[in-house]
Amino acid sequence: MSKIAILGAMEEEIEPIIAKLEGKKEHKYANNTYYEGRYAGKEVVVAYSKIGKVFASLTAATLIERFGCEKLLFSGVAGAINPQLQIGDLIIADKLCQHDLDITAFGHPDGFVPGGAVFVPTTDTLVTLGREVAKQKGITVKSGTIATGDQFIADPERKAWIEKTFNADALEMEGASVAVVCDALGVEFFILRAISDAADMGANFDFDAFLEKSAKVSADFILEMVQKLDG
Repeated sequence: MSKIAILGAMEEEIEPIIAKLEGKKEHKYANNTYYEGRYAGKEVVVAYSKIGKVFASLTAATLIERFGCEKLLFSGVAGAINPQLQIGDLIIADKLCQHDLDITAFGHPDGFVPGGAVFVPTTDTLVTLGREVAKQKGITVKSGTIATGDQFIADPERKAWIEKTFNADALEMEGASVAVVCDALGVEFFILRAISDAADMGANFDFDAFLEKSAKVSADFILEMVQKLDG
């Protein structure tokens, strides 16, 4: 039976999932805690990476290489670029890119390095499953391109540049690095984000309250996917 990794960037995003694990065991490794247990008869390992691409890459690689996970489901929050996305909406990544990766001085396009690619597509079967779960729950879920960078984008001009350059729908700080790791190691992956703001500091709401609410919605969604996964 294959193990399933569930990953979030912040502790609040995985707490509702950890609470539902059966036979939970904690493992301390590389300055982090990994929670191993079972849900719906499936073996699951849960962790939060901390914010940013380096920590996300480290945690994703650890889940795969040390714990033997063969599928990875990521849940977290993101800022909207696409004006059709509103606070609280869920978006599934079809593909991801790194908006802050820049060696254009050497003649390469933004987001590209030799041996890599500008965009990394997510696993089609998991995206399809995510859409089925959304339909079953009566939740409207959009899909699109998510751009990742080690920057909290609060500048409308930078936001517009990312939208134009990558045709991106949302912004966050971990997804593309997780995608690169999973793609390189041959692991199926899925990335779900709840929209927290318009990525321009214009949102006028209580982020902590939103995070708690969205974490519960996302956790329920991810656990439903776990329940429906084969093996």
